[in-house]
Amino acid sequence: MPILPLDPRKVHTRSIFERTSKLKEGEMAATYARGMTVSDFFQCLPDQLSAKGLKDLACSILEAKRRGAPVLLGIGGHVIKVGLAPLLCQWLDSGLVDAILVNGSVIVHDTEMALMGATSEEVQAELEAGLFGMGAETAAFVHSALSRLKDQDVGFGEAIGEGLVTQAPAHCDLSLVARAYRRHVPVFVALAVGTDILHMHPSFDPALAAKKSYQDFLTFAAYVARLEGGVYMNVGSAVILPEVFLKALALARNLGAEIKHITTANLDFLEHYRPRMNVLSRPTSQGGQAISIRGAHELTIPLLTALLIEGLK
Repeated sequence: MPILPLDPRKVHTRSIFERTSKLKEGEMAATYARGMTVSDFFQCLPDQLSAKGLKDLACSILEAKRRGAPVLLGIGGHVIKVGLAPLLCQWLDSGLVDAILVNGSVIVHDTEMALMGATSEEVQAELEAGLFGMGAETAAFVHSALSRLKDQDVGFGEAIGEGLVTQAPAHCDLSLVARAYRRHVPVFVALAVGTDILHMHPSFDPALAAKKSYQDFLTFAAYVARLEGGVYMNVGSAVILPEVFLKALALARNLGAEIKHITTANLDFLEHYRPRMNVLSRPTSQGGQAISIRGAHELTIPLLTALLIEGLK
């Protein structure tokens, strides 16, 4: 039997006024006028998708700080590589962050900025020459900082911060880790052996680095245990930090922490599986809110910073 085309004359229609619409008049963008203040500009943004997410996240951070709940920030190396450390230092100076979780690449790029005011080598050219990741000073500094405090009850991030502040390299003011150390905001390093250029150097001590990083994990989990009513942001990490956050949350809940109503946010170019599940979906299944903001960090972080600083006023 031949299959006949469907007959659209038999379609059942309804009024557009009876359906649910995802965009309403009050949620549209307002026109821009020359001479607007930053606050005026944000009022112009549409109350939709990432623009709405930025405003919701800023409100959640400010509300958490008002109530004394913690705000935890997780960042990958790309955030440092695109020059955003000065803005995150402003967050620290404004008391907006209680602890920072980083992967190993953040330590590499932050240290290089402190040592020489530059970072992010040309991977292709250096790889072809057999020199990728072989910068001597970066590895030497990290090894020295960890070794000097190897017998003390100090984690990976604190050891690097103490080393930067003590040695005070020429561009130390550009270092997020150094600023955090001065502000008494802990930096926790989630080490994954084999992922960072430091691991190729003869000075690398895997046992010492792992020990210090494990101490950071346990202390970070203690901060997560106090996260009820607070905020956790994952910025630019697709795998490592989402996994670490979920394990810290699991450990905290297993030991009796009541963590049900939290705000989690993921800021990245693309939405990946682990941030979607381990940062947004699973941790907020019992309450709170999950905010996904897609876009280039060099745009979203300055916008979020402006919202926060304006909100502090």
